[in-house]
This record gives sequence, C-alpha cells and structure tokens, in this order.
Amino acid sequence: MCDFCHQHGEGKKWYLNANNYAEDLLSDLRRKRFITRFFEDPGHLAKGERALTALDVMPDFLWRGVRKKITAKQQVKHFGQVVPIEDIERILALTTSVVRLACICRHVSVGKEERYCFGVSMEPNGGGIAKLLGEIDASYLVGPHTAGLESMSKKEALAHIRESEHEGNCHTVWTLVTPFLAGICNCSLPACYAMKTTVTHKSPVFFRGEYIAQVDAEKCNGCGQCVKVCSFKAFRPRKKKDKAEVRALKCYGCGICRSACARGAITLVDRAAVPEAASLWL
Repeated sequence: MCDFCHQHGEGKKWYLNANNYAEDLLSDLRRKRFITRFFEDPGHLAKGERALTALDVMPDFLWRGVRKKITAKQQVKHFGQVVPIEDIERILALTTSVVRLACICRHVSVGKEERYCFGVSMEPNGGGIAKLLGEIDASYLVGPHTAGLESMSKKEALAHIRESEHEGNCHTVWTLVTPFLAGICNCSLPACYAMKTTVTHKSPVFFRGEYIAQVDAEKCNGCGQCVKVCSFKAFRPRKKKDKAEVRALKCYGCGICRSACARGAITLVDRAAVPEAASLWL
C-alpha cells in the first residue's frame, strides 16, 4: 500500500477510509482558506508550470532536491492518487452527494469549460464541499456563463466518469489539505497540470495506483490501442502487430488501457504482486 495508506488508511487503502471524507474536517479554517485561494486564483497553475519549465534546465542533481521539496509540500496540501474505475465506484459508495464542476486545469489550459471534475461529500443535499464551492468567488465555477455546480446521483456521476475513461482520461482522487478527500478528477495530457507536473516535469503530485496492468499474450492481437491511450508510456516500444508488453516501472495502474482493448487482454493486478514495482509509489 502507498505511504498515505499506512498514515491515513487504518489498514485499508486511504481513499477507501470514510473518515477522510468526513465533513467535520471542513471546520478547519486553514483548510477553508486553502480551498478558497485554490479555486479563486486558477492562474496559479500556469505560474507553477512556468516555474517548473524553468527549473527543468537545472543540473539533475540540483533538480532532484527541488522535486522532493515540491512533492513533500504537495503531500501536505493537495495530493492525489491514481485509482481505477472499480475503486471510483467504491469511493462513490462511501459518500452521500456528488457535484460535477468545471475542471480548473482545462479552464486555464484550453480556456473553456470542460466538466471532468467531481466534488464528493458526506453531507446530503449538496452540503459540505459543494456548499463551500458555491460560496467561492470563482467565475469559471459559478459565473453567469457556466453550467455551475451540477448536483447528481452517484449512478449518474459514475456513468460520466466511465464515459471519460473511454475518452482516455485517467481517474485520480484528491485532498484539499490532507487527509480531507473531496475531489475526483479525470485527467489526460496535455490539459492536466497535475499530470504535466508529475509525468512531464517529473515532480510527483500524485501517487501511482495500487495496481499494475498485465497483458494476456494469448488474447492480445497487437493492435496497439493500449500504447496510444497510455499517458505514462508504460507499454514497450513496439513494431506493428507486436504483442503488448507492460513496463511495470512505468505503469500507474489507472486501467485506461483496459477500456481501449477490444479483446479484453488487459487486467489489473495488485502492485504488491509485482516485486519490481511493489514499493514504487512516486
């Protein structure tokens, strides 16, 4: 299990611990201030990436130290983990209400409203995080030219998230001042700043998933669709019609490759069952 599982999971996957979604965590004024600043100033994402791009030219031995500091800081404030669709369903089962909202990353990177993010709450009737978001002065969230916060059933939310998976989006769950879990995002490059920070700039702001993809060579016909949809480049470079092969040290266990595989040749196995990657989380 990942580091957060031992610290916040009470013996289970940390994102399946109902206590981490508890509304009483929102009573923390520091958390409320952080959430307000985060959503009211979307521009901080672009500023952060510009800083990372500038730091990319630093000698690697210096950059490694900076990366560790970035990851450590984010783990306290706003950190995530890749989760497959099965665990998204389990997360939704723990919560009481769900709202869909505009993606802050896509708002900044593509300049339009794209609704790939979900706020989850233990309080019924749109309370908790949904109520707080509704009070924030962020025009892209609740302005006159947006769809605002869409309350929906857990079944509807799961259907939207499944649809986003078929579009090639990786599912992640996020803290707003750890350990409070309040958001489910559906991410893909190049729009997602979290993925760019983690994958492109090699400064992890989310954990790898608890799983790793595995290919059944007998079922695989070498179509290459898994290679195309993998944001993490976890499949070995291949010639046309070669059987798919997973590089365990690259795989984040998102399971998006499964959706792209028409022959059902890809499954997920527990990361702990793959010795070379069993302790690899960042």
